[in-house]
Formats: sequence, C-alpha cells, structure tokens
Amino acid sequence: MITADDLFLFNEGSHRRLAEKLGAHLCVDGVRFAVWAPAARDVSVVGDWNFWQRDADPLSPCASSGIWEGVAGHARAGQVYKFSITTAQGKVLEKADPFAFFCEVPPRTGSVIWDLAYEWGDADWMATRGGHQSVRSPISIYEVHIGSWRRTPDRPHDLLSYVELAPPLIDHVQRKGFTHVEFLPVMEHPFYGSWGYQTTGYFAPSARYGEPQGFMALVDALHQAGIGVILDWVPSHFPSDAFALASFDGTHLYEHADPRRGVHPDWNSLVFNYGRHEVRSFLASSADHWLRTYHADGLRVDAVASMLYLDYSRKEGEWEPNVYGGREDLDAIAFLRHLNTGVYADHPDAQTVAEESTAWGGVSRPVEWGGLGFGFKWDMGWMHDTLRYMDRDPVHRRWHHGELTFRAIYAFTENFVLPLSHDEVVHSKGSLLSKMPGDDWQRRANLRLLYGYQYGLPGKKLLFMGSELADWREWAHDEGLHWDLLEDDRHAGVCRWVRDLNVLYRSERALHELDTDPAGFEWVQHDDADVSVLSFLRKSPDGRLVLVVCNFTPVPRDNLLAGVPVDGFWREVLNSDALEYGGSGIGNTGGVYAQPVPSHGRPCTLTLVAPPLGCVFLSAERGEGHDEGDGRA
Repeated sequence: MITADDLFLFNEGSHRRLAEKLGAHLCVDGVRFAVWAPAARDVSVVGDWNFWQRDADPLSPCASSGIWEGVAGHARAGQVYKFSITTAQGKVLEKADPFAFFCEVPPRTGSVIWDLAYEWGDADWMATRGGHQSVRSPISIYEVHIGSWRRTPDRPHDLLSYVELAPPLIDHVQRKGFTHVEFLPVMEHPFYGSWGYQTTGYFAPSARYGEPQGFMALVDALHQAGIGVILDWVPSHFPSDAFALASFDGTHLYEHADPRRGVHPDWNSLVFNYGRHEVRSFLASSADHWLRTYHADGLRVDAVASMLYLDYSRKEGEWEPNVYGGREDLDAIAFLRHLNTGVYADHPDAQTVAEESTAWGGVSRPVEWGGLGFGFKWDMGWMHDTLRYMDRDPVHRRWHHGELTFRAIYAFTENFVLPLSHDEVVHSKGSLLSKMPGDDWQRRANLRLLYGYQYGLPGKKLLFMGSELADWREWAHDEGLHWDLLEDDRHAGVCRWVRDLNVLYRSERALHELDTDPAGFEWVQHDDADVSVLSFLRKSPDGRLVLVVCNFTPVPRDNLLAGVPVDGFWREVLNSDALEYGGSGIGNTGGVYAQPVPSHGRPCTLTLVAPPLGCVFLSAERGEGHDEGDGRA
C-alpha cells in the first residue's frame, strides 16, 4: 500500500524504495497498479486480461501526489499491460510502466506483471563483500556485454540466456583471475545496438536473455564463485521512444522542458530533470533496486560529465548559465550527491563508480568534504594519454614521454580505476592490438607491455572482454568473441599474460593495498625520455616492495640501473617477454642482487636487463642483514 509517508518522501525527492510502491504488485485481490502522471485527465490500466479496453480498469488519484492507483481483480502474473493515459488536451497515450519489473522481448514494448521471488544462495559473499571491494582491495574488472561475449556455434545468431551464460563466464573469469565482472547495461532497452545505454526499463533486466530470476541466478552464481558484479547504469539520459518515459503524461514529466537542458545533442536523447523531486526519487529508487533486489555489488554511473555541465557538447547560445552565472548544472550535482549519500547509507559495502571524463574535483571524495560522493572514478585521461602514446612508432615515443608521466601529477586526487574499456574498441577505432605499431611480433609485445604497465600503476583495473584474446578485429556487438584465436599460441600467450598479471596483482599486497595513497608509489626512473624507459616502486603498508620496469622501445636495455631502498635479492616475478607469453625470452634469469651502491637517490642499485617492448616485475625478498624497517611506505 502507498502510505502518507510514501507520498511525502516521493514528492520531497527522498524516496529510495519506490519499486515496492509504484508499478504492478500482486495482491490478494489481483494486481495493484500505481503510476505517476500528475497532468493526466484520466488513467487506466490495459492488458491481456481486459482485452486492452481502457474503460475496464480505471485508476484513481492518490491524494494530490500526482499518483494514480487501483486494483485490477482479473490481472495475473505473466500478463502484458500498459497504462492508458488521457492527457489534459484529450489525447490518449499508451505507456509502458516506468517501474515494470519485466518487459516483453523487444521490439515489443509491453510491460509484464511479474513476481520477483527468488531464493538466494550468496549469503557468504554478501556478508563479506565489503572486504573484496574497498580502496585497499585488489579490484580487477572484466567488462562484459552479455549479448556478444559468446554465441553457440550451431546458433551463431541466437543470444545466450542469463542461465546459459553463467557456467562458461564464471569458468573464464576464474581462470583469468579477475575479481569482478562489470556488465554493460542489462536494463531493458529497445535498440540492441545501443548496448543498453539507451535505457527504457529502469527496473527490468532485458528480456532478450531471459526472465528476471535468470539474471538473479547469474549474479548468484558469480557471487558463489567469489566474483563481484558491477552494473553499468544510465541516469544521464533516456531515449525519446513514444512508448516510454518521453512526454509521459502529455507534459515534460521526466525530461527537462527547456530543450537547452532537456535534449542531449550527442545522442539525440532526453535529459532527466534533476531539479524535479519526483524524478530524483525515481532514479534513486532504480539504483536501490539493482543493489537490493539483484544483489549488485556496485553501479558504474555512465556519462557523469554530461550531467555536470550545462554546456556539455553545446555551442554558445545553446545553453543557459546557472543562477550564479556558471556552467555547472547545480540540480545534477545535488542529485549525484543525494544518490551517493543514499546508496552508501543503505548499502555501505557496495560501491558507485563514476565514468567522468573531465578534471572535476572531488568526484570520489565524500559529500561532507564537498565531493560528489562516488567510491571510485574512471581515469579516462590515463586511458586516452596512454593509448595515444602506445599508438606511436617507438622511434617517436621519446618526444612524447610526458604522456606517460603526466598522470603522476593527479594520480592520487581521486580513487581511480584504470580502464581499457569498450569505448576504445568500437566505431572504427580498431582493437587494442590493431592500435599497436610495428610488425606482428612487436604489436603483441606492445600489447603485453600496455597491460603490464596498467597493472603496475596505482589504481584498480578494468579490461574489456576480448582484449585478453589479442583480437585483430574491433568489437562487434552482433557476434560472439573470436574464441578460436586461443588455438594460436601467439594469442594464447597474451591471454596467459593477463592471467598471470591478475594472479600477481591479487596476491602481491604492494600492487593493490595503497592504490589510492601516494605512500604506495615512487618513481625510480621517469625522466630518461631518450631510452623510453620507466621504472617505479610499488609499496605496501608493511614494507613489501615491487619494482616495475617498462621499456617502450624494441631495443633491449642492458645494464640498466635502478636505485632501490634495500639490498638483497630481487626476484623477477613476471616478465612480459617470457617465451610462454610469446616473447623473445630476454630477462634477468630469475632475479638480481642489489648492490650497496647509491643510485637514483637510494642507497642500493640493481643492474637489470629491460627486454624489448617489455615489462618486468621484481619483488624484494627479505634476507640476512636486511633491516625490516627499510622501504616501509
């Protein structure tokens, strides 16, 4: 039942559990329906049980809240329905339920009455997940588009269901050592080619892959296998399809009425009116629904930059300043702070992650500190700078060394995730492998170097599906990944490298515990652009040390000096040029001893071999005479 408190919180903009109140809910008398349509003259529910007759099951206004509600006695679970809305001008609209738990398979657009009962088996994961995704935890994310991760060979045009996907996905993620899966939006969307980023069903997993309980079973199975689940979520805009949110009751209800704020120029979609209290309740309730009902461990919020700026992708004269004369969208900022405050109040062991591409300060800082309140932020600048650098012929890289070192200036201003995401392997950008310069061997070596550099740097990790296969072709959403590549040992070698990077990253505390703390990172060699070599130390709070050395040229660097804080043996724990990864086999024969000779401002020196287009990790081992206090972070 909708109570007076519900109405107050909804109209105030602070209701976070509207999924339990609005939409379609089974009850003893049939199905109770409720929908927000404040400008409507009349509202009824039409569906399979009443032969879509709009005078059969009328709804009544709920006080002055703008909500219409009522019970349809003959409605049953599994039946399709919509709301029939008569506008103030007398026009009749048939709209899908904004709070539908399930929808028809696109291109059909009806909502489906559904019971979300499910018996979960992930209690152990849910009780401990906070320890798996804090700033001190190893977080290595495998980004997945459900429809194109894998297709069955004898059904190449058919999509795997949520249930069919679970066993092979879990097996692959476990074998490759990732800690989390991040799904491109699973929320219902009419256009498959939008990959889910043009959402219409903010409370419904896509019916393309099965029923809601199928998606629950997928999340449940991942959790029982010790794998976290992050969902991409899109509160920044929505499509203008007539059956959905656009002009819902004949007015600009969910979208901003001013086209300078209500229309997104990049995607020709509509922008939510974040200044409207009820819209904030709608979006906050959607976020809560995926965290609460589907046990999601985090939400990656898409296109945050487009929300923050009134002039985003708009030319002069196409936007209006805020009340202070600035370009910041004050309503969107208030909403994001409200959203994150609510998420962490209700789900303190979950995480929100911002895809934010500008230098906005404090995205992942607490609201009480003036931040936006996200747990993490994608480091888009690192991704673009690094890929631009890696695209260059090594002979020219010496002139662009700063594209790699610039990140150190801001690396600890946010809690960063280092992404190599789907956005970089679509729209004729080519695959990651195809971006690399040189012959076939050099391309793969460059790719292994890129991944090693990513895993060595401070920050959590994200890799888009298929990147571990070293595919020559860019991602295509209408076909499965090219798993046959693993029959070629050159591609399988890259995949083994990704696996071993994940294993080391997860097991070596120096590579993850201080990902967001400057105490966990020190440059060793950062300014020798002529040889295009970078080396740096990673440190853990208990004094563990890992030296990472990256050679961005195809020339082996013999007798390379690296100053380190402790003597003793430094074991070479990973080398991207090892034969098993497809390399040339150049390395440091298992490790080297540090000599008590000062170098790079430190008391000891390693004399190393940096393999061509290679990345090596060396771990300091405690030996006789070694002071346990040396090298502590």
